[in-house]
Amino acid sequence: MNSQNSQRIALRRARNEDGAAVADVYLRSFDAALPTVRRAHDDDGVRAFFRDVVVVHHETWVADEGGTVVGMMVLEEGRIEQLYLDPDRRGHGIGDRFVQLAKERSPQGLELWTFQVNAPAHRFYERHDFVAAERTDGSDNEEREPDIRYVWKGDATADDRP
Repeated sequence: MNSQNSQRIALRRARNEDGAAVADVYLRSFDAALPTVRRAHDDDGVRAFFRDVVVVHHETWVADEGGTVVGMMVLEEGRIEQLYLDPDRRGHGIGDRFVQLAKERSPQGLELWTFQVNAPAHRFYERHDFVAAERTDGSDNEEREPDIRYVWKGDATADDRP
């Protein structure tokens, strides 16, 4: 991991004008990391969803490297809904920073889903103290791909905060 490069990258809330860049990161990352998983929507549908729904209506964060979006994370009430990095930026500490941010924003705990075929994601989340809590056959997700729900129990002192 090259944390020095990661520090040059700012994590910030996405702005409406980031929608296309957020979608492009998702598409590149999904296709590189999950080549055997059928995406439920074509590229245009994904771009419209991120542009018109995700960035506008959800807590979306981006990793910004000199004005270029190289990563994205979407949070929803105790859940990491999306976390994708440009394939060239994996292994540089950006994902670690996103998870730390998610934990700071949801200190009582987090959950997320990842596909069973995504072994690198399993290792990543387990390294960050997430535990596999449920496995499904994928019948409830759009891709119809078997998945795993991961849970981070949270900071034991979070309930003691003022």
